[in-house]
Amino acid sequence: MLVRLIYASRAKAPITTETINGILLAARKHNPDNGITGILAYGNETFLQVLEGGRQQVNQLYGQLIHDERHTDVTLLDLSEIDCRQYANWSMGRGKLDRVNLSLLLKYSANPVFDPYSMSGKAVACLVQELVASASFVTRD
Repeated sequence: MLVRLIYASRAKAPITTETINGILLAARKHNPDNGITGILAYGNETFLQVLEGGRQQVNQLYGQLIHDERHTDVTLLDLSEIDCRQYANWSMGRGKLDRVNLSLLLKYSANPVFDPYSMSGKAVACLVQELVASASFVTRD
């Protein structure tokens, strides 16, 4: 059974290129062997990650991520059973959310600022899907 898990967290330190590259390097090393795909988005010192894969593998990874020292306030936004993956070709894509069109944010949020804590899990999933579809912020592996 496939699931999609979406969570948000706050960076403990400013998000740097080195921080993102370290996260992506680890993900791209371990995710393929575990059947995990997804995307890491970040902006306003906030992380947003979408993980797809088998229920057990995704839950195990999420359990590890909760204890990662680089972030705090880890909050599960959505966990859904899915029929197919949206990011099947990506061990872990990445997207920077600090330059997202404000009108797009307002489509899914009450405020024109990226704040996944104030959005429903479904709205976050739709926002990320639309950003990926428009290729407006994603780098894929």
